[in-house]
This record gives sequence, C-alpha cells and structure tokens, in this order.
Amino acid sequence: MIRIEHLSKQYGRKFAVKDLNLHIEKGTTFGLIGSNGAGKSTTMKILATLIRPSSGRAWVGGYDVTKSGRKVREIVGYMPDFFGVYDQLTSIEYLDFYAACYGFDYATRRQVAMQLLELVDLTDQSNQPVDHLSRGMKQRLGLARALVHDPAFLILDEPASGLDPRSRMEFRKILKVLRSMGKTILISSHMLSELEEICDAIGVMEQGELIACEQVDALKHVRRSERIYEIYVRDKVEETVQLLQALQEVESVTVEERKLFVQTKMGEQSQDQLLSMLVEHQIPVLQFQERSINMEDLYLQVTNRSQGGNTDDQKVE
Repeated sequence: MIRIEHLSKQYGRKFAVKDLNLHIEKGTTFGLIGSNGAGKSTTMKILATLIRPSSGRAWVGGYDVTKSGRKVREIVGYMPDFFGVYDQLTSIEYLDFYAACYGFDYATRRQVAMQLLELVDLTDQSNQPVDHLSRGMKQRLGLARALVHDPAFLILDEPASGLDPRSRMEFRKILKVLRSMGKTILISSHMLSELEEICDAIGVMEQGELIACEQVDALKHVRRSERIYEIYVRDKVEETVQLLQALQEVESVTVEERKLFVQTKMGEQSQDQLLSMLVEHQIPVLQFQERSINMEDLYLQVTNRSQGGNTDDQKVE
C-alpha cells in the first residue's frame, strides 16, 4: 500500500525528513513515534500530497504522490493534528458539506453522513452545532470527515492530542473498528503506550530520520520476557553494580545515587535469586522491588539500540 524510498524534505540547510525508507503493507496499522520536530507530520503531509519532497519518491496504492496527486487523494483520508470547523453548521451539515465536495448527490450525502456519525458514536449529536461539541467529539467528527469518501488509507496526525482519558479510549475503540474493516492506517503520537493496542508495528523518528522499526508483537514479547528491579542500598554501590553486571542474565544496570535499576532476562524466580545473592555478599539492601516494563521503557531500548545511523529499508506486513 505504502512505499517510501530515500525520501527527504529540506528547508534551507535543515532536513525535516532525511533519507526515509519505509514499506507498509495493505491492511496494516503503523504508528509513528517521535517528539515535536521529529519529522512525523512532514512525512504525513508528503503522503497526503500537501507538500512536495525535496528528493526521493513515495507511492500510495501504487500511485506516485508527486506525479499522480489526484489519484492519491482519492484513496487517502487525512486528519491533521489541528483542523478547522465551521462552527455554525450542525454535525450532519458539516459532513454533508464535505460529501458534496466529493460529488455525492443529496440522498447519498445524507446516508453517508448518518452512517459516519453512527460509526464515531455521534448520532445523538447530529443536529448539534459543531461549536457546541466537546474536543473529543470534534476529534471524532474530524475522523468522520476524513472517512467521507471511504478511503483505503488513513493518515491520522496526533488524533488523540489533548483528549481526556475517556475520549482517548473512545477514539481507540473507533480505530480498532476501522482496522477490522481492512483500512491501512498511519497514525502518529508522542505516546508509545497509546498505540500499543491498535498498531501492528511502530516506527521511531528522531531529527527527520527513521531510527527504528519494530513489530508490536516483538515489543510485547520483550516486555513479557524481561524484568526491571529497583534496588536501594545503604552503601557499597560500586560493589553491588559489579556483582550484578557479572551475571549473564543481567542486561543493564543504571545507577541514581544509591538506587539501582537492574534489567534482566531472568525467569519468575529471578527476584529470589538476586536478593539471595546480595544478602550472601552482605550488601545492605534497604529496598528491593520489581517494576513492570512499560512501552516507554521499550521505546528507550529501541532508540538506544538504534543510535548511530538510519535504518535500511523498513518493511511492515
């Protein structure tokens, strides 16, 4: 569905996107993670034909985004991180207007608008002015707008930004439905945990480069097989670090004053083994607890492992 080869966007001497290579198969939900300025929005705007790349090529559904823009726009639904609304229109009038832009007749427009309002759970708000909707409702209405022409490929730029936890949950539920319908989805976020439930794969961008690309199932497997322990000692910090680093199962040891964070690949008995070893060597342990590995921990692992250069062509199936 999506193929990107050596794509770059340059403003003066600064690269917003640099030598990006990515392949996303049809029906895949792919998440882009990165801080502000990482290149996520620029990449999405290029795929949506809103800006032209400085070099490289990209195809959506087999169409070149620079040579066949009209064809690309027919199969792409784009939802920016911030979109304007016509405050005086009602929800159904808002969708009716955009359906008219795609050339639908009146009867079809109304049918499509009502179906989309039902999809995003806004049927009871169909006659409410858009200005009266909450932010979460407006975001769902924006998603409905992007779906008016039933696109095969959805581009969602920070769709849950600024939403409260309940609204985020409702939005994720809708995305799961779209995923089950076979839509190919490219979605960006600052929060890796936010995309864990809905994405097949995650790409990490930093300073315009795709520095890592991981299958979500692989990340979940790592989370299940690894453990992090927080160990607080009264003294003998260096000796404790040396003891821990000598263990083959220990992946890393991070020190913050007298608190140690130990990442291991030990099994369920690892906590007893570690604590017994420390007691045997007369390490004065004041606190010892296991901390579950979250997706942010894995994000840091991925970025640390991938430092030092761009990845080769990434393929997601």
